[in-house]
Amino acid sequence: MVTYVGAEAPGDERGALLAFLEEQRSSIRRALLGVTEEQARIRPSASELSLGGLLKHVAEVEQSWQARARQEQPAVVRDRSNWHECFRLTEEETVAGQLAYWAELAAETEKLIRSAPSLDDTFPLPSAPWFPPDDAVSLRWLCLHLIREMARHAGHADIIRESLDGKTAFELVGLEEQQAAS
Repeated sequence: MVTYVGAEAPGDERGALLAFLEEQRSSIRRALLGVTEEQARIRPSASELSLGGLLKHVAEVEQSWQARARQEQPAVVRDRSNWHECFRLTEEETVAGQLAYWAELAAETEKLIRSAPSLDDTFPLPSAPWFPPDDAVSLRWLCLHLIREMARHAGHADIIRESLDGKTAFELVGLEEQQAAS
């Protein structure tokens, strides 16, 4: 961990969960600092992952879970036939556009979590082979799931970025601080 998430205010579980979620989002955003559109599309390893593709994926994941929590259909429905498309920027999609979209989604997630009567409120899981049938999860579970998803992909982003130009997470924190100061 190269950044620190402060302790929550006593009794502010929502704030703590949202702070850890934002910290992981920040790690992914930092991995994109200073990369070109071309670099964001490069897949420097045996996997299909690129920085731009990871960005698109985490935004899609966050939006889809928000929709499920509201018991709505996700904006993009993925299955085996199109799953690979969520890890690839199209010609029209840009890093800046995806970052802006993700920022809107982050604000919506915060609004959803902060406005819910309770983190114990539940919503049904979608029908999928990897979920138990007719099961439900809480908004607390949603927060923890998003933290896990972002953390997993933040690690991928760190590796991809270091493979592209040698910059490590520590260097990117310094670069972010320099940009914020200027």
